[in-house]
Amino acid sequence: MHSAPRPDAPQNSPAAEGPSAPLAGRAGRVSAAVLGVLTALLVGAVAADWAPLLDADASLARATHRWAVEDPTLTQTNRILTDWIWDTWTMRALCTVLVVWLWWLGDRRLAVWVGASCLFATLLQQGLKAAVGRERPTWPDPVDSAHFAAFPSGHAMTATVVGGLVLWVLALRHVGRAVWRTALTVTTVSVLGVGWTRVWLGVHWPSDVLGGWLIGTLLVLLTAVLYGRTARAGRP
Repeated sequence: MHSAPRPDAPQNSPAAEGPSAPLAGRAGRVSAAVLGVLTALLVGAVAADWAPLLDADASLARATHRWAVEDPTLTQTNRILTDWIWDTWTMRALCTVLVVWLWWLGDRRLAVWVGASCLFATLLQQGLKAAVGRERPTWPDPVDSAHFAAFPSGHAMTATVVGGLVLWVLALRHVGRAVWRTALTVTTVSVLGVGWTRVWLGVHWPSDVLGGWLIGTLLVLLTAVLYGRTARAGRP
């Protein structure tokens, strides 16, 4: 009778990459399917200029813009957070560090998967922006500016992808509880926080941010599911 895999099994063992890998099983597939449906519905609503969604976006955007104009100190704080702490290039730099760390540990297969996922997310984000072609909010008294199309929010999507990949890798590496909880807290604050800054600064509609969150989460789930399946099949 075989004993169950130990929680501290080596990271290159079947216990780390096989069916027990985080999100690689049925739960991951079901979650990805549900998120895929929700994402498709949101993209369709945005592309079709669905009136209820546009009205909700406009109402929330007007409220947050008014607050941003009335509180320049908080607005400046949000600008620093979005331009430096949670900027897309900061997130991509973090992903690069993660890839280099995995490569240094000798887990080159996982390093390639993480790097490829980040690259694909960037390409998909730009492709969706071009395909949907949504205009950003415009204000007579703007507090910030941004370029390119609005949907999805690149900041929200990139933070979600990178943060999600970090959590997934840490789960695969069986890190300690304190490290996991710290990473989960930082990721949650970053993902929610960067979305808030984009709406507060008036450069995105709320549904742009929601789209970034949904698409980013979906990509992480798909990465985990496909990685687990290829590991079980013994493919790179």
